[in-house]
Amino acid sequence: MKSIQTSRLGSLGAEERPGLSGEQLRRRRQWKQNVPLLLMFMPGILFYLIFKYVPMGGLVIAFKDYNFADGVFGSPWVGWANFELLFNQAQTLNIIRNTLLLSLLSLVVGFPVPIVLAILLNEARRMWFKRIVQTLVYLPHFLSWVIVGGIVLSLFSLESGSINRWITSLTGEPYPFLYEPFSWIAVFIGSGIWKEMGFSAIIYLAALTTIDPHLYESAAMDGAGKLRQIWHITLPGISSTVILLLILGVGKIMEVGFDQVWVLQNEAVSSVSGVISTYIYTFGIQRGQFSVTTAMGLFDSLVGFILVLTANTIARRFNQGLW
Repeated sequence: MKSIQTSRLGSLGAEERPGLSGEQLRRRRQWKQNVPLLLMFMPGILFYLIFKYVPMGGLVIAFKDYNFADGVFGSPWVGWANFELLFNQAQTLNIIRNTLLLSLLSLVVGFPVPIVLAILLNEARRMWFKRIVQTLVYLPHFLSWVIVGGIVLSLFSLESGSINRWITSLTGEPYPFLYEPFSWIAVFIGSGIWKEMGFSAIIYLAALTTIDPHLYESAAMDGAGKLRQIWHITLPGISSTVILLLILGVGKIMEVGFDQVWVLQNEAVSSVSGVISTYIYTFGIQRGQFSVTTAMGLFDSLVGFILVLTANTIARRFNQGLW
């Protein structure tokens, strides 16, 4: 008899089992419904745990005199000595200045470009034209910086560049685009915008689809032209997306892409092309100064963290904060 009762209880659904409150039953049902979604989310969680959070333990190297023989945890502690050594170097301030300069210029000049591109594509009425333009502007994102760097060199090279050949035919002398600091910065920022503007515009195009088309019809009936519709409907409609991406962009101000700088730099512009990422590669990997470069990386991360908090605090004043 006891075994029969046990089998009957086992066959009962969760709703019929005694001892469970309504809230517990609801949570159990939600858990079972979300198990497939949690399993799909698991690879992303593992990626961030393994490659983002676990390596943070290696930051202790910044406070140690690291060597391979003793390892991360066996190397002797030196406290703030690596930071003192880092900021007593004459080139450190120049590297931080270059990183901030290139990042701020890329953000200020490059951030509005995907927004403008997305709005222009959204206003296009010929679908065949829209698809062709989308394909052409998306394509550079999938090219490596080695390929893009080769394209830049073929265009702006002093002796064999296509643009310098045209300039030489007009003025008689080529212009050293890649060997003057000002022109090198312009080429650096322009190549970065050209490579990423199409892919970045995808997010804004998705945000534009959420705007009610009846708003445009009402505005047109009231006599508003295209520019007024964009200013009063389109831009406010995607403002939350713009603020979100701006906060994320501000958090990456201290991060200048290593590949882009490494491919385009040369000795003539080393005064403006030396950034944190190239410093870490040169002194950390090539010269084995792991502790000092880890200190530089930790400083870089802390500055980015502070900038994200500051940008989010400012955005919250306009009810557009990320959290």
